Amino acid sequence: MKASEIRKMSNEEINKKIEELKDELFNLRMQKATAALEKPHRIKAAKKDIARMKTILTERENEGGNE
Repeated sequence: MKASEIRKMSNEEINKKIEELKDELFNLRMQKATAALEKPHRIKAAKKDIARMKTILTERENEGGNE
């Protein structure tokens, strides 16, 4: 997911998506542990998407606090 797509989302939508990605990441880690993981690149992508979303949320918080 690109940063421009995330910026179009509301804070509530971003938080909901973060929770979904955390669940997906947990499931991917379980699959990796049982050697049933088909797409190992999804772990890295999920981590980056979560970080990107948290960064945008932090940016929004900082913008509101400086006024």
